[in-house]
Amino acid sequence: MKKLLLAIIVLSAITELSAQDKHFTQFYASPLTLNPALTGAFDGRYRVYGIYRDQWRGLLDNPYVTFAAAADVKWDVTLDSRYKDAFAVGLSFFNDKVGGLDFTTNQMTLSAAFHKGLDFDKKQFLSLGIQAGLAQRNINYEDLTFDDQFNDLNSFSRPTREDLPENNFAFSDYAVGLNYNYSPARATKFFVGFALHHFLQPRISFYPEDGNLTIEEANMFMKFSGQLSAQFPINDKISLIPRALFAKQGPHLQLNTGTNVRIALNDFNSNALQIGSWVRPVSNEDDSFSLDALIFLVGIELGNISMGFSYDINLNTLSNFNRNQNAIEFSVSYIGSFEDETIMCPRF
Repeated sequence: MKKLLLAIIVLSAITELSAQDKHFTQFYASPLTLNPALTGAFDGRYRVYGIYRDQWRGLLDNPYVTFAAAADVKWDVTLDSRYKDAFAVGLSFFNDKVGGLDFTTNQMTLSAAFHKGLDFDKKQFLSLGIQAGLAQRNINYEDLTFDDQFNDLNSFSRPTREDLPENNFAFSDYAVGLNYNYSPARATKFFVGFALHHFLQPRISFYPEDGNLTIEEANMFMKFSGQLSAQFPINDKISLIPRALFAKQGPHLQLNTGTNVRIALNDFNSNALQIGSWVRPVSNEDDSFSLDALIFLVGIELGNISMGFSYDINLNTLSNFNRNQNAIEFSVSYIGSFEDETIMCPRF
């Protein structure tokens, strides 16, 4: 049954690649894959982070594994001494792998963003970011078998006459984004951002351009996303951090929404514990709307170091298989020359 399920997943991956894209539950823990305007959106001089996602380990012998790492650095820009402007660049790496058949996506991106101060009190910033990247996809045909390979006895030992395309290709990809943040008080903050990924709709099919695939089948859909987050103090130690992520890509729609509770662990508010719960409703090609996952998170902030762990409980069925379709994520980030002033990007 697991082999049949794996075959269904791979067939979907080959014929419907336009639905494939980066996906992290802790979306703010991977800011450069979320919105290029978040490049340099932190209170420090430089930042490095990594995030790892492990999905459906209880269902597949070799689960989906997704990993991203990035580094970005920020410089102050003096266009007008009354405002605190900044420029930032970042480099990120992304890897996604379907085990068993080694269907792999690797991508390197370069991002740049300008953060414009909107008031003299340094409480409002508007950020514009751009991103360019090069991606490669490949698949291992050695682990695939077809009907004509069956020897009519006990194995798939015959050669196949299937006309298989080249097993790897590369493509370029681009994104733009905006982000606005407002901090009217030290513990009260608002964030809103918009991003457009794949706006040139790169071709992502293994099959050549002279094939019979339509643009919708061979090219990646543009993805529009909106991000919203806030932080409200309850008292000197506890804050609420509601947030939402809306993403629309072709016929696919996703909403991540929920709230974290931030509990300060010292008087300086530099160390804190975060506990949160979110839900993820989705809509796909059949226009059905369903609750895809229930999510729990715990995170720790230790000055300039942040670490998070989240667990997705998948609530959908897959080919009538509803067993351990869950996912875990680990994230860690480090901010150098930490300032702890105006928070330009939420954590986790």
